Amino acid sequence: MVETETYTIEGPNGDSEELELPAGLVDIFAEQGEEPTAVVADIVVQAFAQQAHVVAHHSEGEGPSDIAEINEKMEELFEDRFGIALSDALGHSH
Repeated sequence: MVETETYTIEGPNGDSEELELPAGLVDIFAEQGEEPTAVVADIVVQAFAQQAHVVAHHSEGEGPSDIAEINEKMEELFEDRFGIALSDALGHSH
């Protein structure tokens, strides 16, 4: 049976959420010497960047009125963290 590891996410208002992941999962995505919390943070940034892109460019119906600005900022944060443009990581641009 696989054990779990608990990570805690804290919001700007002090609220927090615990997240359990299977032990060893984070290690699969880590580069040698990389801290597990950095790996989890990387995946959170990737997920939010991808989801913001989807809402801004691929969803049916209207998203939030400021989604273009939110998506643009998320793309900047993605590039700052990974050193590559989101459009290059996704393999397409708009």
